[in-house]
Amino acid sequence: MRFRERIYIALTGLTVVIIIGLLGFILFDIVKNGISVISWEFLSQPPKEGMTKGGIFPALYGTLIRVLLMLIFVVPTGIFTAVYLNEYGKGFELSRWIRIAINNLSGVPSIVFGLFGMGFFVLFLRLGAGLLSAALTVGILTLPVVVTSTEEALKSVPNSYREAAFALGATKWQVIRTVVLPQALPGILTGAILSIGRAAGEVAPLLFTGVAYYLPYLPSSIYDQFMDLGYHIYIMTTQSFNIDATRPIQYGSILVLLMLTFSINVVAIFIRSKIRRRSIR
Repeated sequence: MRFRERIYIALTGLTVVIIIGLLGFILFDIVKNGISVISWEFLSQPPKEGMTKGGIFPALYGTLIRVLLMLIFVVPTGIFTAVYLNEYGKGFELSRWIRIAINNLSGVPSIVFGLFGMGFFVLFLRLGAGLLSAALTVGILTLPVVVTSTEEALKSVPNSYREAAFALGATKWQVIRTVVLPQALPGILTGAILSIGRAAGEVAPLLFTGVAYYLPYLPSSIYDQFMDLGYHIYIMTTQSFNIDATRPIQYGSILVLLMLTFSINVVAIFIRSKIRRRSIR
């Protein structure tokens, strides 16, 4: 092996070690300072005494409902868009404009999505500042991820599968529904996993679309305001009157948010692996 190649390999390995080391240090610091706060009371009680005591249940509940609403909107929309681009829209001018729009969306700062959500969903459509407006705004933000990953999954399905189905007399939609989409499902789930990971930690789009600093009640409607873990952490770290008193809760909230995202991803990855093994059989 040449000396220059050895240098490149050594530099690549050093980069990997640095990245893993930084990630490990961050996780160690969060777990070390946050694990002592985690308890059933912390997870099931609302904040008390200026958020210096109590728990994070309203913020945890709001985050889960917001992500669920986002998935209900973004997954079907992303799948249908990818199906059109890959199966129906090849060679059409509309497909080119859709791809340009998706590429532009992926590069827009999240704070701009928040302003758009406030102007379009809250004011123009009059949905009000609440869960629905926030979920739709974050859904648009994560839509490029789902569209791109789904389209790549559809492209990975061999054309021979389509041709065999057409030879048996199936229509184009039957081929897509019964052959292409089941084969592409693991890749589609990958897009959903990535969208969950990004949506769970987003704060900027929520600032204008319905998140609240503190609510004494849980939202009973998709039009109600809500608390959110990301915003809860942001408020405690930037606007708390007693940083020392809230610091343990900050670390505990960050740890819960990481555990929540990690758990959702693990479940989705498990389902994806099971579907992939079944399709191989």
